[in-house]
Amino acid sequence: MSTLGKSANEGIKDASQYLRGTILEGLANSATGSLSKDDQQLTKFHGIYQQDDRDIRKERRKKKLEPAYSFMIRVRVPGGVSSPQQWLEMDRIALEHANGALKLTTRQAFQFHGVIKSNLKKTIAEINESLFDTLAACGDVNRNVMCNPNPKQSKVHGQVLELATEISDHLSPRTSAYHEIWIDDGSGEKVKVTYDPPKIDDIADLEEPIYGKHYLPRKFKTVIAVPPSNDVDIYAHDLGYIAILEGDDKIVGYNVTVGGGMGMTHGNEETFPRLADLLGFCTPEQAVTVGEAVVRVQRDHGNRDVRTNARLKYTIERMGIDAFREEVEKLCGFKLGEPREFKFEDNGDRYGWIEDHDGNWHFTLFIENGRVYDTDDFPMLTGLREIAKVHEGDFRLTANQNLIISNISPEKKKEITALMEEYKLIDLHERSAMRLNSMACVSLPTCGLALAESQRYLPSLIGEIEEVLEDAGLRHDEITIRMTGCPNGCARPYIAEIGFVGRAPGKYNLYLGGGFHGERLSKLYAPSVKGTDSAQILRPIIEDYAKNREKGERFGDFTIRAGYVKKTENGRDFHKDFVEPQLTV
Repeated sequence: MSTLGKSANEGIKDASQYLRGTILEGLANSATGSLSKDDQQLTKFHGIYQQDDRDIRKERRKKKLEPAYSFMIRVRVPGGVSSPQQWLEMDRIALEHANGALKLTTRQAFQFHGVIKSNLKKTIAEINESLFDTLAACGDVNRNVMCNPNPKQSKVHGQVLELATEISDHLSPRTSAYHEIWIDDGSGEKVKVTYDPPKIDDIADLEEPIYGKHYLPRKFKTVIAVPPSNDVDIYAHDLGYIAILEGDDKIVGYNVTVGGGMGMTHGNEETFPRLADLLGFCTPEQAVTVGEAVVRVQRDHGNRDVRTNARLKYTIERMGIDAFREEVEKLCGFKLGEPREFKFEDNGDRYGWIEDHDGNWHFTLFIENGRVYDTDDFPMLTGLREIAKVHEGDFRLTANQNLIISNISPEKKKEITALMEEYKLIDLHERSAMRLNSMACVSLPTCGLALAESQRYLPSLIGEIEEVLEDAGLRHDEITIRMTGCPNGCARPYIAEIGFVGRAPGKYNLYLGGGFHGERLSKLYAPSVKGTDSAQILRPIIEDYAKNREKGERFGDFTIRAGYVKKTENGRDFHKDFVEPQLTV
């Protein structure tokens, strides 16, 4: 594969001087709220996306004004763990510099929306002072490393969190551009309170030790799962580690998975979601070495000519898993073991109170679509702020956009319970099982890729489907449902039992047949359906499921057995075997 191919992004990286570009000059230009197109690509490596408010785009165009530009900042939070003080800082930044909302992402990270260009540097410096950073939260590098946060398995949580942090640090870009641009205090001195990679002094000659001058061909995502919970959706990611336990408190190693990914492009069957393959088994001591080797093979063999086919999943499709394993083992200097037995049972969160083996308490809150903000009737952001002021444990962001108030001592439980009751947080999970197993991406009005609504629309759509579930007696039956505004799949819709993917304003592709614990891809059931027709389209299928399911049968399994969709055996088959349904709406 050529170092520089047809992809424009490769040329941008090549000329960037290790992610510097002209970002500093662009920040100093007060004539526009935007950055140059090339710098918009480079700022992704710094955790920043340029966006604009699409709700008012036409109005501003009529007035001959430039779009209402602002920036999304993603905060890297390895394993999703935040101290109470860090939570308070994220809360403050959301109110002072962003749109007043704190977004919990599908990858255990914080996001701020609505930060204007003149506030970018100050905001990132303050994030840095909180002992978080935004480096590599986006871009063609390894992004935020996720791990299982479930306190039900608290005996091993410390071990997987340590690995998540080690991988995150080890695979961080080494360029000092991040600190030069965002953390310089103006006098030439830098405030180095987060991880500061070794400086690359000779830009002309010295490459990044892991990534090289051109970094990866495309984004790269890493997760760690602890069976029986697949809450991180291990098969949807480039690199995964499945913890293998001895007893209930010792991790003896990890099954390594490679080649998962959700994104595709409408109308291009050479793009497809794919589930990861099992690569082999490694010991805890080998895990970081294996991770670096996987990254390096993707660096050298990934497609740099066609960006839509640049993810690791396509590299493995092209090379084959055996050849890929051989390359990884060459770099590691050792053979991987045979995968060990494991079993997943679900990919959701367990809500409410859990007591761990040390006698501490944990409470999982349902945060619909990960949006933490205040309304007149429901001051959620304020409530969590008051809890953070007295909490002595930690906060854990889940891969399902929810929040765990963790490590509450028995002495503090009464006080925190009273605050949860005061701010109406104690019973947030008293919803239908479908709503508790729902997820949506941000989409409109800020995401530039969005074709349809997602987080603003899914709650009301679920309300319509809940009426069908009530009629069928299924209110408490768990069914996973996910929605994205475009086919990139940020909310991982292609492994949901019901998935909606935006095609156009108000229209979605409807997918059925995904696996309940994220082990199977779905299949297209109906293209370009109106969101307003969706509940009626699903009604006969849900009613059929209520009447004719077998004992213990999940909804996704039933839709395949009953013939509504064909089973998707692998990513290459994702677009095959579609049969136009006879819909009555």
